[in-house]
Amino acid sequence: MASEFIDIVTSLTAIMEEETARLLAPGRHADFAEMAAAKIKLVAAIEIKTSEHARTRAEWLATLDGETRNRLTAAIEQLGVAAQVNARVLERQIDLSTEMMGAVATEARRLSGMRGAIYGASGVLTCSELATPISVNASL
Repeated sequence: MASEFIDIVTSLTAIMEEETARLLAPGRHADFAEMAAAKIKLVAAIEIKTSEHARTRAEWLATLDGETRNRLTAAIEQLGVAAQVNARVLERQIDLSTEMMGAVATEARRLSGMRGAIYGASGVLTCSELATPISVNASL
């Protein structure tokens, strides 16, 4: 039972490390959706195993032999390190994407001349920038 749990944790660690490496590498990578789905599935499996152990054998960690406990501890530590690195890289990529979309939107507004000005009855000139439709090429 513990070996199955260790296998799940090890698989999740491997996927996170691969995703991190791909995010840091130049070029396009088309299978991030599959990697995210695999991560979700493995996290769900970990949650299921953890809740099963808590319900059926609350003291299961204490019953492990020393070698198995050491393997489990090492696997969980590696998962923690991989998750932290993966989270930082994902956050950086999301921030870069957000900034890039903002820059594209600003440039599209500038080029399209989608600015408006309203001269009010009291003599106040109110300027506004109208939203410019942007289409995103999903293959980028």
